[in-house]
Amino acid sequence: MDSLRIAVILPCYNEEAAIAETVAGFRAALPEADIYVYDNNSKDRTAEIARASGAVVRTERQQGKGHVVRRMFADVDADIYVMADGDLTYDPASAPEMVRMLIDDQLDMVVGTRQHEVAEAYRGGHVIGNRLFTGLLAGLFGRSFTDIFSGYRVFSRRFVKSFPALSQGFEIETEISVHALELRMPVGELATAYGARPEGSASKLSTYRDGWRILTTIGTLYRIERPVLFYGLIAAILMLVAVVISVPLLLTYLETGLVPRFPTAILATGLAIVAVLSFFAGLILDTVTRGRREMRRLAYLSQPAVCGRKATVLSD
Repeated sequence: MDSLRIAVILPCYNEEAAIAETVAGFRAALPEADIYVYDNNSKDRTAEIARASGAVVRTERQQGKGHVVRRMFADVDADIYVMADGDLTYDPASAPEMVRMLIDDQLDMVVGTRQHEVAEAYRGGHVIGNRLFTGLLAGLFGRSFTDIFSGYRVFSRRFVKSFPALSQGFEIETEISVHALELRMPVGELATAYGARPEGSASKLSTYRDGWRILTTIGTLYRIERPVLFYGLIAAILMLVAVVISVPLLLTYLETGLVPRFPTAILATGLAIVAVLSFFAGLILDTVTRGRREMRRLAYLSQPAVCGRKATVLSD
């Protein structure tokens, strides 16, 4: 571990009450790591306190955690990245074990699954929402993680430099999870303590607004990554409706040789045509998606693996 460059990256917004202790915790847990605090337009003394605590402080002007993560991944150069929040809810003492797990098991991401020990740490509605979204992700993409919304993660350089980071807000964790699933990266999970925020620190997560954004993000990613299934389902529904409303017309035609309800016949024909177009649109977009996935895979493979980087550094 000593031969690898480790970066602790902390997105922050109005965390003056917790950032100093957070930086100190990761400094004690990973003394060899560089600690970066990315301030996202805080209105308090977050940046000043973080700088005084010995962290490298940078600023991202576009508001939203997704924008901050995209900037951090683009700017920071390291072999291993430890991402957490600056609110002192995640346990810095778990970081060395997560890093060792990444190295020893040759993984690209380790997720710190949250184990909340006090009631104030995790709102009940968020527990239910996490379970629902985790199940939804597993149903749509075939597999999932125990805690898809955890902000405590350790990444390899391969992961970071191949991740496009298109999200704007708290849906970034969902995009990270889908990226790992779609490229079939080796990933792992480690249970970590999750504590309550210190006094003076407040959650920036809006249950309903951000929940809706996460739901739409999952739908958008499913449409992009699984176009055949997405548009095929639409095609199947349209074709089913077309068949149902055309059966009475067909029976009447067989009995009388007449088609008495032309608007219904036109509607059924139109629905059938749209269904066929939707199905072929899915097939065409699947080719595009495969090409995009191959490009991301090539970007992933262009970076050295953690074990390969370690061997190179040691040999030098």
